[in-house]
Amino acid sequence: MKHSSLLSTLTFIAIVFFQSSALGEQATSVANSVAPVPSQKQITLLQVVTSSRPLSNGIEIRSGNAILQITALREDVLRVRVGPHGRLPENASWAVLPSSRIESATVSAEGDAASVGFHTTALRVRVERATMRLRITDLKGAIVQEDAANRPIEFHGPAFRVYKTMRPEEHYFGLGDKPGPLDRKNHAYNMWNTDSYGFQESTDPIYKSIPFFLTSLRGLTSGILLDNTWRTNFDFGKQSSDTYCFGSEDGPLDYYVLYGPDAKHVLSAYAWLTGPTPLPPLWSLGFQQSRFSYHPASEVKAIADRLRADKIPVDAIYLDIDFQDHHRPFTVDQLQFPHFSQMIEDLKKQDLYVVAITDLHIAYLPHSNYAPYDSGIAGDHFVKNPDNSVYVGKVWPGPSVFPDFTRKRTREWWGSLYTQFVHEGVSGFWNDMNEPSVFDGPGGTMPDDIKHRVDEPGFQPRTTKHLEIHNVYGMENSRATYDGLLTLSPDQRPFVLTRATYAGGQRYAVTWTGDNSSTWNHLRLTTPMLLNLGLSGFGMSGADVGGFIGSPGPELLTRWFELGAFQPIDRDHASDTSANQEIWVHGPEQEAIRKRYIEERYKLMPYLYTAAEELSRNGLPIVRPLFLEFPDATKDSHPIDLDASNEFLFGDNLLIAPPIYPEKPDAYPVELPSVNWYNYWTGEKVSGGIWSDGATGLNNPGFIGRKITIKPQLDILPIFVREGSILPLQPLVQSTSETPKGPLTLRVYPGKDCKGSVYVDDGRSFAYKHGEFLRMEFTCSEKAGGITVHIGPHQGSYVPWWKNLQVEIYGRTTSFQKASIVGSTESVESSFDTLHHVTSFLVPDNGSGKDLQVEWAR
Repeated sequence: MKHSSLLSTLTFIAIVFFQSSALGEQATSVANSVAPVPSQKQITLLQVVTSSRPLSNGIEIRSGNAILQITALREDVLRVRVGPHGRLPENASWAVLPSSRIESATVSAEGDAASVGFHTTALRVRVERATMRLRITDLKGAIVQEDAANRPIEFHGPAFRVYKTMRPEEHYFGLGDKPGPLDRKNHAYNMWNTDSYGFQESTDPIYKSIPFFLTSLRGLTSGILLDNTWRTNFDFGKQSSDTYCFGSEDGPLDYYVLYGPDAKHVLSAYAWLTGPTPLPPLWSLGFQQSRFSYHPASEVKAIADRLRADKIPVDAIYLDIDFQDHHRPFTVDQLQFPHFSQMIEDLKKQDLYVVAITDLHIAYLPHSNYAPYDSGIAGDHFVKNPDNSVYVGKVWPGPSVFPDFTRKRTREWWGSLYTQFVHEGVSGFWNDMNEPSVFDGPGGTMPDDIKHRVDEPGFQPRTTKHLEIHNVYGMENSRATYDGLLTLSPDQRPFVLTRATYAGGQRYAVTWTGDNSSTWNHLRLTTPMLLNLGLSGFGMSGADVGGFIGSPGPELLTRWFELGAFQPIDRDHASDTSANQEIWVHGPEQEAIRKRYIEERYKLMPYLYTAAEELSRNGLPIVRPLFLEFPDATKDSHPIDLDASNEFLFGDNLLIAPPIYPEKPDAYPVELPSVNWYNYWTGEKVSGGIWSDGATGLNNPGFIGRKITIKPQLDILPIFVREGSILPLQPLVQSTSETPKGPLTLRVYPGKDCKGSVYVDDGRSFAYKHGEFLRMEFTCSEKAGGITVHIGPHQGSYVPWWKNLQVEIYGRTTSFQKASIVGSTESVESSFDTLHHVTSFLVPDNGSGKDLQVEWAR
C-alpha cells in the first residue's frame, strides 16, 4: 500500500493512542492494528520555506510561524528541533549529556532555487523550499535520511508525527528489548514503561522506553534518537510499505541523526551523545544466584554453602522482597534475618557479594516510626495528586507513596537511604517495579495527572503531569541510587540493576529483560532482546536464566545455563511459584553440564572484562549482532543476522550458534561469515560445508562465508573463534575475588589481521582513571614455515596476577621445530596437543614486551 493512500490513517494513529488514558491492552492494540480516525484537531503543517537564515553550526528555517532548526553537534551528529508556534522547545534533556548538547561543528552554507541547507565534512543537509522535505546524504550523495514526500512533519494540537521514506531494502534495529525479531521492519511499537508480567512475543509496550533506533540501507547505517519522554510511537512500515514514522502525543519535537557509515560508528556516537556504560565492578560479571525469594537467613546460607560445596563458580546472591519487614523498602525482617549484618559478613567470607532489592515505593505508614516515610514527608519528597495531597497507590507493602525523582534534592534524599545497607556491606542494589508499577492504578501505573516537580539543573523549574515523566521515572530512580552509592562510597563502583529506564539510563544501571517465562520460545526470544538492548546503549544486560515464570524441565534449564554463560549479566532467577531451578536440580548429570559452562565463563573472564572496558569507552556492546563485525557478509550488504537469527557474537571474536529450535533434535545450519573460523572446543579450523563467495548457491545467494550443518547435542553449545583472534583466558577460579594461580593464557588463532588485547585493574575502584590499570596488545604474523607472536609491553601501572604467559597456537596438525624469544637467550617451555590442535609455549612476562618466534616442523 502506498503512503499517499494511507496518509490520513498514519497521521492519526498516534492521536488515537494519545487520547486514550489506558495503558495496557489499548497500548498493545495500537501497535498491532490500524486505529480508527478520531475527530480532527488543529493541524499545523510545515509545508513551505518562507524564510531561512544560516547559523555557524547549521540553519534555521521558518514555515509561516513554525521554526525548524538543524544544527551539527559534530560533523556526523545532527540535531533537528521544531517549534510549531514561533519558538523552539526548551533546550534540556534527561537523555543527552549537557556537554554533548553544547558541542558545535562549523558548517558551510549551501542553497539554490530549490533548496537551502549546509554541509559538514561528512554530511550534506538540504531542505526543499517548496515542501520542507529534509534530505541528509553523505558527501558522495548516498542517502542517510530522507523525509517522506508528502507532509514530512505535521502537528495535531500538541501531538506531532515525522514521516521518513522507507526503501524495500532498509532494516531497523534498536528500541531496547521489545520482544520479537531482531529487525523492527514491518512492526510498530509504543514507548510507555509497563509492568508486563507474562509478556509474550507480540506484547507491547513492556518495561523500557528507549526511543533510539538504527537504520541499515545497503550497508550504510545511521541512527535516530527521538528525545521525548511522553508516550511515543514508532512505525517501521506496518501501515505503509514505503514510509516509516515516529511521533508523540505531546512534548518537544527534538531528534538527533547519527551517521555511520557503519554501525560501530553510530553506536560510538550514541555513547558520546548519551553517555557510555560505566566500567562495572568485576564481580558483577560473575555468575549470580537469585530467587523470589530466599528466606529465611538459613535458606540463604544453605544456598551459599551448596554453591561452594559443589564448586560452582559464583559471585553474587540476591535478596528479593521477602527479606524485608512486610515488604517495606529499606527494612529487614528481624524474625527471618535476626543477624542480618553478620549474614552479610559471613557471605563475604565465602567470597559472595549480596545484591538487595530496594523498590521505589515507600510504605504509607504515618506515625509508625518508618524512617523512609517520615523523612520523605519531612522533606516533601513524594509525588502529589492534582489537589496537592500526597499520592498513595498500592504495591507490595500495601498503600505506598512514591518519590519525586525529577527533583535533585529528592534524589539526594533517596541516595541517603542506602547508608545502613552500605555500612552493613551490601554490595549491589536492585531497583524493581520502577515503571512505576502500581497495583491499583489505571493501567497498572500512576494516573496521568499526578504532579511531578521538575527541579533539576539545566531545566526550567516547573510542575508537570505524570504523562511527561512516566517514561523517565525509572531511569531517574536508578540515577538516584547510583549517585547515592557514589556519595556513600566515592571510590567504589556502584552496581545497580534496573527494570525500567529511558535513553541514557545506561549511565546509571545495568538491566535485564524482566519477567520472562520458562518456555522454549522465551529462550529463543532472549537473543534478539539482548542484541537490541546492546544496540540501544545497554551493553550490560541479561535475561533471567531458566525463565522467571514457570518451571523449566531439565533440558530447557540446561540449554538456558549454557546460553546465560554468554550474556553480560548471568543471573539464575525464578518466581516464588516456580519449582527450584538452581544448578543442581534435575540431578548430577545436568549439573555437570551447567557447571561446565559457568566454569568456561570464568576462564574467559579476562576476555569478558576487556570487552566490558571497551564498552565503557566506545559503547560497543558485549553481545553483538553479526552485522556489527561483518557488515559485508552479504553481497548486497543486508545484515547477515536476518539469515542467521539464532547466532550472535560474544565480544568481537566469539560466535555463539545455539540451535534454532533447541527443543528439537533436528540438524540446523550455521553460517560463518566472511572469514575462516575455528571450533572453540576442539581447536581445529572449520572445514567442509559450503563456501560461498556471495555469487552462488545457498539459501541466501548473497552470503559470503561458510555454511555448515550441526547436529544438536545437549552438552555442546557450538562456539566458533574468528581467525586472527588472540583470546586472553585465566585459570579456573571459584569467584572473581580469588586470585588465579598460574599463567595468563593467550589463545592464538592464526589468520587475517591477527590481534588481541587484555585489560585488567583492581576490579572495584576508580583507580584506573588515574593510570592504575594494565593493558596489553598482541599481534601475530605468519610467514612460510613459521609464525611470530608479538607480546606488547605493559601499559599502565597496575601489577597483574600473572608472571608468565602461556601462548597457545591453534590450527596445526604437526608440532614445531624451533621456538625462541627474538633477541633473547631465554628458554621456552613447550608442548603439543594433537587432540586440540594446539601448540603451547610458556613465556615469562616481565612487562617490557617480546616476540615469540616459532618455526614449524616440515
